[in-house]
Amino acid sequence: MFRAILRGAAAGAVGTTALDAVTYLDMAVRGRPASDVPQRTLEALARRVGARVPGEGETRANRLTGLGALAGIATGMGVGAVLGLARRYGWRPPLLLGAVLAGAAAMAASDVPVAGLGVSDPRTWSATAWVSDVVPHLAYGAATAAVLEAVSDGRR
Repeated sequence: MFRAILRGAAAGAVGTTALDAVTYLDMAVRGRPASDVPQRTLEALARRVGARVPGEGETRANRLTGLGALAGIATGMGVGAVLGLARRYGWRPPLLLGAVLAGAAAMAASDVPVAGLGVSDPRTWSATAWVSDVVPHLAYGAATAAVLEAVSDGRR
């Protein structure tokens, strides 16, 4: 079971790299800034649990940026680990379906806390904002599903 979780986490790390690459490509092509949603989400979560992110001004902002990026990595690896475990117990969808479902799971793992903490309301997002969210998550799903398929090779 541990090996399945580890394989899934590794696949999720590859998927996270694909997600980041597509996001950075979008930023480079459109000249758009990085999203501050990860930082604002962590700030809201810290407030919710009564924790304080230390530092002042730029130091605190930089800390939140780093924590936001780490949270994204943890989310991607965590979703991958769950998918690896599901695969261990027999869940083996066709590659395309697995890619779409993995992307949707990662997107939900990111967007549900954003909405639940009141950081942003996805119902108000523009079509461009949705595309900027969906496409990188589909890249995550494709990479994660492909790596899971490659490293599983029918093994449990």
